[in-house]
Amino acid sequence: MCTATRIHNNWKDIFIANIYELNDSFNDDKKKYDMNEIARKIKKGNILFFDLDGTLVETNYANFLAYNKALKLLLNKSIIYNPQERFTREKLSLTFPALTREEIKNIIEKKEIFYEDYVREIKLNTAMYHILNYYHTTNRIFLVTNCRKDRALKILQHYNLYGKFEKIFYQKCDNGKMINKFKHAISYLNIIPETVIVFENEQSEIMNAVDAGIPEENIILIN
Repeated sequence: MCTATRIHNNWKDIFIANIYELNDSFNDDKKKYDMNEIARKIKKGNILFFDLDGTLVETNYANFLAYNKALKLLLNKSIIYNPQERFTREKLSLTFPALTREEIKNIIEKKEIFYEDYVREIKLNTAMYHILNYYHTTNRIFLVTNCRKDRALKILQHYNLYGKFEKIFYQKCDNGKMINKFKHAISYLNIIPETVIVFENEQSEIMNAVDAGIPEENIILIN
């Protein structure tokens, strides 16, 4: 069990607090992060890549509510919230296997419209926010996400995060398939992968980060 302490001599006093307290608004599990270990990884020349969903913010409940509202409107059906699993297009197809492609398309379109109604249900990962807020004055920081631009902007504006990043890399596809977001950002910025520190929650994206040349020891898993 880890208690957060000062990770630099001039670290803000809030980091003396137990990380449980910092993270109360992120999820019910109140996960902890080793701030001393994070501080040891980040040097002045490092470039920080932050993911959005599941890292800076938790959006699963808002996403569920939007899907549920769309299903009630279009099919007069509802779903049960599972905090351990995000409801996705794939989950929709498995839950309602008789749905046609057109019905799935309509549900997702409605879900995106309704999503804005539930932005208030998105939870900020307070611990990650304080790391972002501290290092944005000393390091280059980028948001590298597979979130669509319109949705990401709503979240960033809601929490006043937009100005914290030098640039934001949103979802990008090639022939209908999402590209490796880390390779794209590294190529665009023309930077050395070994200088990048990644904050990420998805194992598949961590594999993509390694594939992009980012050392495993530079990847901080948010779980």
